[in-house]
Amino acid sequence: MKRQTKTDGESASQRISERITELGDWRGDTLARVRALIQEADPEVVEEWKWRGTPVWAHDGGICTGEAYKAAVKLTFFKGASLKDPAGLFNASLDGNVRRAIDLHEGEKLDAKAFKALIRAAVALNTSGGKKPARRKRPAASAKPTLLSGGNPQIAKGSGDAPVRAYIEAMPGWKRDVGHRLDALIERTLPGVSKAVKWNSPMYGVEGQGWFLGIHCFAKYIKVAFFRGTSLRPIPPGASKSQDTRYLDIREDEPLDEAQFTAWVKQASQLPGERM
Repeated sequence: MKRQTKTDGESASQRISERITELGDWRGDTLARVRALIQEADPEVVEEWKWRGTPVWAHDGGICTGEAYKAAVKLTFFKGASLKDPAGLFNASLDGNVRRAIDLHEGEKLDAKAFKALIRAAVALNTSGGKKPARRKRPAASAKPTLLSGGNPQIAKGSGDAPVRAYIEAMPGWKRDVGHRLDALIERTLPGVSKAVKWNSPMYGVEGQGWFLGIHCFAKYIKVAFFRGTSLRPIPPGASKSQDTRYLDIREDEPLDEAQFTAWVKQASQLPGERM
């Protein structure tokens, strides 16, 4: 197995090993088992440590992540929607156009043979370029969106996951990884969350209640707007000209408090939001 170069004094593989040890329960055992199966399926797999604390396995591109939550270990396949899954392992993130996930709960057994076949299929897709011929015939889909002032992507307004994904993919530099992480955390906290791009910003909301959160790129940071932020506890740190809105500014190399972020998302989703 190839190992990633060292980052901040530790290799990605070391950090993944430390995460498994830190978990110290069934989640650590599950993550260790998954890791072993991935390495058996692809001895050339590369281990990465991304988004300030997420194990990632890659081979000519990302294969999957391994995230440990309180009730599940989630394996998110970057191109899962393009993979055949005859054993029906995918049981989460089934509505997305690109990704698919496997949620493993305490006491559940993973079909090792089927999982390794899924890993090999993901590697084969990556090494083949990961694109279907039909997609290569649509130049408009591969055109890079314009970056507006401050590096904010110019994405046509639209509803659903697709325009939000397009915005995130167009986020420059380090902001792209953070955008994917924020999107994943919101989805995990609120399955079935409504999405759209409006005013060149991804919006997240609850049908019938309105938008509760928006994301916008600036030159040196990502601004997350909680539209009823003054009602959250604790109140997000960034002040706004709006009476109710509060901001969370995320800068490069500054750690994201994921527990606090998801707590804010959960609270915000229960409040009346901006009109959809």
